[in-house]
Amino acid sequence: MKDYDHIIIWLDYFNKNLSRKKGRRIKRENAVFDPTFSELFDAAVEEGLNVPLDHSNDHARFPSRSYVRSGYIMISKTLNKKKSELISSLSSRILSKRIKNKRAK
Repeated sequence: MKDYDHIIIWLDYFNKNLSRKKGRRIKRENAVFDPTFSELFDAAVEEGLNVPLDHSNDHARFPSRSYVRSGYIMISKTLNKKKSELISSLSSRILSKRIKNKRAK
């Protein structure tokens, strides 16, 4: 049954390896190669979003790629942000964290 009180953010939205047809929702230059669930979860927490552990699943399968495990987080719709705005802000956090980790090595 569909949950109309939450926004679902799939990990595949941020994957640079995927085409738009396969599920990527952002520009390729804002995406990262093979994002991890912990990166998505940490970006959501840094963004100030309330994501309880029971509103996330790191073993779920994205519908258009059911042969690969992905993951998602559910965010309450009480925020006055559109889904595209949330995806954009989360992608910038994931990308900046990747760049920071690359420079630290």
